[in-house]
Amino acid sequence: QVQLVESGGGLVQAGGSLRLSCAASGRTFSSQTMAWFRQAPGKEREFVAAISWSGKSTYYTDSVKGRFTVSRDNAKNTVYLQMGSLKPEDTAVYYCAASRTANIGSRSSSYDYWGQGTQVTVSS
Repeated sequence: QVQLVESGGGLVQAGGSLRLSCAASGRTFSSQTMAWFRQAPGKEREFVAAISWSGKSTYYTDSVKGRFTVSRDNAKNTVYLQMGSLKPEDTAVYYCAASRTANIGSRSSSYDYWGQGTQVTVSS
């Protein structure tokens, strides 16, 4: 079992930055693919970014490429999402997810463990 706790959300003006953190506990963290998803009001949950167990492979949805960076520190059992040039359309609850396997993907069904989410609100 893996427990995930997100933090770092908040209110920011358009063009600003935020860094989200996801602290993991439980079974081995370093061997798992980790990802970030988000869900805006009235919309389905969507993939944002994923990172391989080693950190050497990353994968982003097109709308955040060049603005967001996913990273991890396996010694701290933590994954990060650095968000820059934020837009009002980035407003959502952001969720951290972990897979039991090393496969990296964008489908929510690929991930087995989820955090409770952290709210990010970008004002125009």
